[in-house]
This record gives sequence, C-alpha cells and structure tokens, in this order.
Amino acid sequence: MSSAHSHHHGHDHDHPHAHGAAGTRRGKLTWALGLTVAMTLVEVVGGWWSGSLALLADAGHMAVDSLALLLAVLGARMAVRPADARRSYGYGRIEVLVGFVNALSQFVLVGWIVYEAVVRLRHPAPILSGLMLGVAIAGLLVNALVLRTLHGHAHDDVNMAGASLHVLGDLLGSLAAVGAALAIRAFGWLWADPALSLIVAVLLLGSAWRLLRRSSHILLEGVPEGLDTAAVEAALRKADDAICDVHHLHLWQLASGSRMATVHAELREDADSAQAMRAINDVLRERFGVQHVTVQIDTGGCLDRRGGCAEHVPH
Repeated sequence: MSSAHSHHHGHDHDHPHAHGAAGTRRGKLTWALGLTVAMTLVEVVGGWWSGSLALLADAGHMAVDSLALLLAVLGARMAVRPADARRSYGYGRIEVLVGFVNALSQFVLVGWIVYEAVVRLRHPAPILSGLMLGVAIAGLLVNALVLRTLHGHAHDDVNMAGASLHVLGDLLGSLAAVGAALAIRAFGWLWADPALSLIVAVLLLGSAWRLLRRSSHILLEGVPEGLDTAAVEAALRKADDAICDVHHLHLWQLASGSRMATVHAELREDADSAQAMRAINDVLRERFGVQHVTVQIDTGGCLDRRGGCAEHVPH
C-alpha cells in the first residue's frame, strides 16, 4: 500500500481592503461589547434598587450575551492568529470550550430566576416602577443601537450573525421589562414583574440549550451540521474516474465554520494520485465547505480492508 497526504488550507492572499473590512468588524464588535457591558451594570444596579426581578433577569441575559460578544471579539482576533508548535490547529476551539461552560452557567441562572419568580408571585414585593421603566427603556435603546451596529455585516459573517442573534434576545428581554414596568405603573400589577421574568428565563433556556447542544456536538467531533456522510462519500467516489472506492471518511470541525475531513481513497494501479487528490479537495471545498482535507491514497487495497480496486467496478 502506498499513501499520500493532501492538506488544503486555502492559502489565498488577502487584499488590503479585506484586512480593513476585518478591522472594521472587530471595531464594531468591540463597540457593541462595551455598550452591552455598560448596560448590564446599569440594569443590575437599577434592578437591585427598584426591586425589579425582570430587570435583574434581563441583566443576567445581557451578562451572558456580553460573554458571547467577548467571544466574538476574541474569535475575530484569533482568526488571524497563526498556529504554533504546541497548537498545530490554532486557537479556534477556545470558543467552543467557553461556549460549553457558558451554556451550563445559563442553566444555573435560569434556575435562580424561576425560583425568585415563584417566590415573588406568592409574595409580591414593592417595586419602584418609575426607575424600572427608565432603566428598561434605556436597555431597549442600547440593544436596538447594538443590533443596528452589527446587522450590516451579519448576512456574510457567521461570527457577526451569532452576535446579532444574542443581541436580539436582549432586545426582547428589554421589551419584557418595559411591559412589566408599564403594567405596574398603570394597573399596580406587581405580579407582572415576576411573570415577565419567566419569559426572559424561557429565552435564556432556549439559547442555553442550543449553545450546549452545538458546543457539545463540536467537542464530540460530530459531523458538522448540514453535512451527510453518505452523500459526501457518494460525491467523492465520482470526483475522478481513477477512484474506485472511498472509505474511512471522517468529518468534523474545530470550531464554528471550521470544517475538516480525513479520507482513504482507493485508486486504480495506473492512476494519477496527484490528480485524484486535487479532485477530492475540490469537491470537499466547493460543494461541502471543507477547507482542511487529509487524503490517504491506497493502491492495491487498504491494509485494514480486504480486497482492492479489482473487486470494484471502475467508473
């Protein structure tokens, strides 16, 4: 058996305007992070002072999403950081590890909000609705500004799109806090504060579950979302006439959007292995978005499999 390895890293040279665009996006993410952290602190103080659980719950939501924005900023910076001798794949998985811990912390936060909401529904506490309303409106305006700042690039940047989704959740939480404050001021419904806090808890629970499922799937080296191993194998078998079988295909990702693959390809004895590897790389990159590929070429059959090309019908 002979083997060869092909690593495709997409060594395209960036143009100056691309670096400028990346810098602009990092700047917008940093600006959004600063606004969100500042508003989180305001809501913590305002919620404690006014006695509003809805504000504290929204502050918790914004604190979690501040961490998500921080990860987006770090991800944008680390995306251009080269791998080193100790970390040959670079630093992308830090995003996944922190996201996993972040998701677990959200479940703890949801549990606290639900407990406090039940206690306050049974024993309503006085609330300074005027202060609550002012802080909630400020949070709503800040979240709207942050969402507008990020939205311009969200359609073509996965990192920005993820950050925008988190901020949209903050916006909905602020709307809930405004609604609770108005209900208390107009009708004296103290129950509205813990009731709408439960809505924020549901938002948190949904985002926590999605983040936990996505991060744990990546950590378990699961097949990236949107890819079907059988379909990829079928496409690779047709990538070049010299390929008579494809096996040991593994698809995974280091972090969001960083797809990788390893595969064994059995070729005819007289095949051009370099051409077959190029064909495999092209199919994986162009059709399935896999940018890092390792190909082992087997001629005369794979050592850990019986048979070889003679047992397969060539294309």
